[in-house]
Amino acid sequence: MIIYNVTINIDESVHDQWLNWMQTKHIQDMLNTGCFKSARLVKVLVDEDMGGVTYSVQYLAETKEALADYKENHAPHLRNEGLQLFADKMLAFRTDLEIISEHE
Repeated sequence: MIIYNVTINIDESVHDQWLNWMQTKHIQDMLNTGCFKSARLVKVLVDEDMGGVTYSVQYLAETKEALADYKENHAPHLRNEGLQLFADKMLAFRTDLEIISEHE
């Protein structure tokens, strides 16, 4: 399994609008690509020197190929929508993670 992790710092001036958009539209749009099995939105518990609120969205893909399909065929459109809505009010970086083992 692969985790596609997107960490986003969102300016407080658009925080509520962004959080609503993420929970009611964007995450579902990501899942609707068929590339991801599930998603988890978590708040990063840190006080940012730069201000804003930081979140991590973890999308679970079954294979590296599914993630590659997302990046090639869906990412440009979906990323552009966020940039159009929130422009310089958000800063995002992405990390691909491979699950090696899970323990409970």
